[in-house]
Amino acid sequence: MAEAPPRYPRDFHGHGADRPDAAWPGGARIAVSFVLNYEEGGENCLLHGDAASEAFLSEIVGAAPWPGQRHWNMESIYDYGARAGFWRLHRLFTQTDVPVTVYGVATALARSPAQVEAMQQANWEIASHGLKWIDYKDHTTAQEAADMDTAIALHTQVTGARPLGWYTGRCSENTVALAAERGFDWISDTYDDDLPYWAEIGERDQLILPYTLDCNDMRFATPQGFNSGDQFFAYLRDSFDALYAEGAAGSPAMMSIGLHCRLIGRPGRVQALRRFIDYVQGHEGVWCARRIDIARHWAATHPHQHKARPSQMDETAFVDAFGGVFEHSPWVAQSAWRLELGPAHDSVCGVHAALCRVFRAAAPEARLAVLTAHPDLAGKLAAARRLTADSTAEQASAGLDALTDAERTRFEALNTAYTGKHGFPFIIAVKDHHKDGILRAFERRIGNDTEAEFAEACRQVERIARLRLEAML
Repeated sequence: MAEAPPRYPRDFHGHGADRPDAAWPGGARIAVSFVLNYEEGGENCLLHGDAASEAFLSEIVGAAPWPGQRHWNMESIYDYGARAGFWRLHRLFTQTDVPVTVYGVATALARSPAQVEAMQQANWEIASHGLKWIDYKDHTTAQEAADMDTAIALHTQVTGARPLGWYTGRCSENTVALAAERGFDWISDTYDDDLPYWAEIGERDQLILPYTLDCNDMRFATPQGFNSGDQFFAYLRDSFDALYAEGAAGSPAMMSIGLHCRLIGRPGRVQALRRFIDYVQGHEGVWCARRIDIARHWAATHPHQHKARPSQMDETAFVDAFGGVFEHSPWVAQSAWRLELGPAHDSVCGVHAALCRVFRAAAPEARLAVLTAHPDLAGKLAAARRLTADSTAEQASAGLDALTDAERTRFEALNTAYTGKHGFPFIIAVKDHHKDGILRAFERRIGNDTEAEFAEACRQVERIARLRLEAML
């Protein structure tokens, strides 16, 4: 058995062109998730055992870390988020009765007992935002895993319950897999969709709730971000309107809003959030929900379905499954298996694209061999019941198994004339036609030059392959 070539891990297909009906509770047109990142007291700081001060997401745009020094201004900006910003946001969300998910950094939560108590009294979901709010891109897998385990243990001690959701944020390529190993109900370390989705990670079926970096107040602290509350409100409103319209058209989605106590908690910005909450609550058919509620709904309404994953098949299984898609030409599937396949190929169009790449790249004589492997329509092989199962079913679908004597005689004459002129049988995707239409196409195409017919026959072979795959997958 040949060794599998490298597989491409990124998934550009996702839910595809026709995303599933989310079926949000009450027929809602959109699910809205407000997320409050609680990071104050968990950021880089010499007091926390870090080598340098924090430099990310504050009023000091473009700040650089200070190795070996405390950054008093930076610390006090973070302190504002805990001391003032949090309580301003707590009042806003509780007064408007909006449910919230907190991304809580475990060490930050441990340093803020009053805020944790207020979160719990408001029935906010407290998910884990890691042990410390630091960048994990350069950590080893073992180091990151150890911090995750410590974060879960500390979170459980501080809140009284193990976190059900996870979001690192400043993550590594290993983060999602490590979190999946620890059995979370949902993970949000992706930004790749407007709906939840399932990921098969190791032995686990993991639910992913994509998060956002665009509908996020972090852009108040980044270049080319929001300069005023009006800009933030306008962006949230336009995002909501687009998704709400899609939901009204029958394709409900999910909108996440990312917030930070030290950013949106400032008086000059919080009014934009208040206006957006008023705007959302002025619409019918809006489900404002915690992320755990969204996750539970999705798991119940759209449980994971295990399907064939062609990109994960070994060569034997792949050829066994798809070797007959191009008539009597398993070499097409063998060569397709050696291509760079990935999750985007785990679908009808994906397998078809891979097979067609091989067929189109083949030498003319190889493609001719595929054409000549096809049987005549209503010919001797059909009469002798010697067609492949696919060809038998296809010809029967067009009524070619129930011809009159006159029709059979006409087909035989056309088969002989066509093959004699072009050197390969007449090929047409019979499932797209009935026998009368096939006869008309036969009579029209027989007069074409061979070069044009060769190109048309190849297109028809690809169409037949597509129909076969649709029946299989």
